[in-house]
Amino acid sequence: MTDNQRLLAYLREREAEMVSLLIRIVEMESPSGDKAALDGLGQFLADQLRQIGAEVDLAPQARGGPHVVARWGDGPRGTLMLCHMDTVCEVGTLATQPIRMENGRLFGPGALDMKGGIANALWAMRALRELQMAPSRPVTLLITSDEEVGSRTSRPVIEAEALKHDAVFVLEPAQPPHASLKTSRKGVGIYRVAVAGRSAHAGADHEKGINAIEELAHQILAIQRFTDYNAGTTLNVGVAGGGTRSNVVPEKAWARVDVRVTDAFEAARVHRLMQGLRPHLPGTTLQVSGGINRPPMIRTPAIGALYARAQAIAEELGFPLSEAGSGGGSDGNYTAALGIPTLDGMGVIGEGSHAREEHVVIDSLPQRAALLAAMLRQNVPLPVSQMSG
Repeated sequence: MTDNQRLLAYLREREAEMVSLLIRIVEMESPSGDKAALDGLGQFLADQLRQIGAEVDLAPQARGGPHVVARWGDGPRGTLMLCHMDTVCEVGTLATQPIRMENGRLFGPGALDMKGGIANALWAMRALRELQMAPSRPVTLLITSDEEVGSRTSRPVIEAEALKHDAVFVLEPAQPPHASLKTSRKGVGIYRVAVAGRSAHAGADHEKGINAIEELAHQILAIQRFTDYNAGTTLNVGVAGGGTRSNVVPEKAWARVDVRVTDAFEAARVHRLMQGLRPHLPGTTLQVSGGINRPPMIRTPAIGALYARAQAIAEELGFPLSEAGSGGGSDGNYTAALGIPTLDGMGVIGEGSHAREEHVVIDSLPQRAALLAAMLRQNVPLPVSQMSG
């Protein structure tokens, strides 16, 4: 039995304990905007991390939960693991979506995205510690508290930590349907289009008004046409509003636009198009704000080399491993954009992120934790030939 196979055997024997930890973390509901809930979970995780030999720092935030930084080992550089503890589910969700286990799956809000990844990070490090297989170079685990709302306070922390490391593993869920690692991601942007017209009585003075909602309708059609499936670029007007009453010509209207792009060229093209929007109705004005807030994660030779390492380990452990791209963004977008080799989707297997049927495949817990632990053991720098290109 190889050392990596020993890791898998150790973790399989402790699958029930892994499930217990995951359930405990899911029970601690932690929506992005709930400071008290996130503070409590952050402290719980810090205590768990100290029990497995980590030096832990908590970076408190004025309006949100803390960012938890755990370190093992000394010396320059090493490997960074990225997780987030915040979820999209409000406190009280468990009352209507209770944790349950059915057909080898654990259902629960936030279990897949990404509390399963947190549980696996802790167990991967516990396995390495207990089996005396500590990596030869340092390992850092950063657990942030605002990923689901754009990583506004954590982005500087993520980027600063990434620049101290030679590789980044992001413990977001594996990509369905083949439980793939994510070697590329689209960049993500959010724009807001605000329209100003002129209010008037809809019956007595209709002709004196300038309908902001009508103008917004023209803008929505124009924005939707910016989508280019061949280039992998999509724009989606997902939320819109305006007006006050049906008997008033609306003076104000607005829309929020989601943007996904595959590369920096498309990001720049879309930005020019959005900034170039012009009013259709005389007398209206437009204000366009926002932009790309997560740069694209491009599959580089270095990312490909990290994936090849993971694929070889998976073969040794007895399961197939594939790679895929994702239309969604993660904190891995930031680290990859800095040129740090980043491998995403290193978390658990399951489906239904952000949905009522969100679940984790239970036997993927030891499998993916063993893969993570084995990758951490091999955290030697990539050859220069694999870093370029």
